[in-house]
Amino acid sequence: MATKRSIFEDVGDTPKQVATPGGIDRAGTGARGLIRGWLMALFALVVLMIVVGGLTRLTDSGLSITEWKPVTGAMPPMSEAAWTEEFDKYRAIPEYQLQNKGMSLAEFKVIYWWEWGHRQLGRVIGLVWVIGFVAFAATRKIPTGWTPKLLFIGALGGLQGFIGWWMVSSGLEEGMLDVASYRLATHLGLAFVIFGFIAWYIYQLGRSQAELLQARRGGDAGLSRLATLLVGFAFFQIILGALVAGIDAGRAFPDWPLMAGGFLPPEPLSLSPVWRNFFEDAGLVQFMHRMAGYTLFAFALFVWHRARRSANDKTRFAFNAMMALMSLQVVVGIVTVMYSAPWQIAILHQLIAVILWAVILHGRFLAQYPIAQTIKGA
Repeated sequence: MATKRSIFEDVGDTPKQVATPGGIDRAGTGARGLIRGWLMALFALVVLMIVVGGLTRLTDSGLSITEWKPVTGAMPPMSEAAWTEEFDKYRAIPEYQLQNKGMSLAEFKVIYWWEWGHRQLGRVIGLVWVIGFVAFAATRKIPTGWTPKLLFIGALGGLQGFIGWWMVSSGLEEGMLDVASYRLATHLGLAFVIFGFIAWYIYQLGRSQAELLQARRGGDAGLSRLATLLVGFAFFQIILGALVAGIDAGRAFPDWPLMAGGFLPPEPLSLSPVWRNFFEDAGLVQFMHRMAGYTLFAFALFVWHRARRSANDKTRFAFNAMMALMSLQVVVGIVTVMYSAPWQIAILHQLIAVILWAVILHGRFLAQYPIAQTIKGA
């Protein structure tokens, strides 16, 4: 029979449970720093991919390779006979017959190398993801809960490859001089989605799990919601920009602030059925992009004014950077239109959109997870 003990003895003899500092961070943290570095490499490659894709579009190079060979296509033509064979395939599609008839083999090689480089860069991105993920998984360095996130990035990358060919194949159909604009918008939109998720994961991995949990308690819910709306609005404008690029609408009306002397472009609903005008009429598509740009700028100004009330100086700085880039983007967009979208200015416009997208996401991240600061720092 157990010996009776005094209640005071039970309390006094019970070993004390002491919380171990940093317990959250030591529980399945994995190699957060190394994975963040790997994601930053993917981040840079995706940015480069978006820029190269834009240049491929601006140089009308996207249809120069008429087949999709994910593996064997990595090797370019290695002989004159192979080059002639590729050129013959290109001469069989509408773009050559209706737009580039008489192009020399030397001229074809220029556009071929642009598209080959674009596809090759996609293969490099896929390879970097596979090597990194397998290495971290094999060594059990992936933090708890991060395996689905990293697999999600890889799945989006694989989907992007299929959508890329779906886009290119539309330009090979009878009567087509370019790829379908809505397919181009889908392709670019998914690129920004991939880029956005990678950026968000980089922001998260830059701080410990315990720090993020603590920071969330001091987050600004109202500003975070506004920033979420701004992210969605900016994405919508990016899609409209892709529609503009898809039909070269940026070169249609080089006057500003009017369009051909009026607020609306001439005959904005001339195509039938009516819905085609919102995708295929150069004037209406450019008009939508302009109006959405003005509205986005006004909303960004409102969000920036709200962010000025934040007590956190780093959060305020993030939204100051957002507003500065947004203002620059509006100016560059106007210049792009007024000079009929030369490739140098057009690609700058796209590159600023990439940076602005990352900066908006960073502002939203800091609104949700503000960085701790001293009272003096505030």
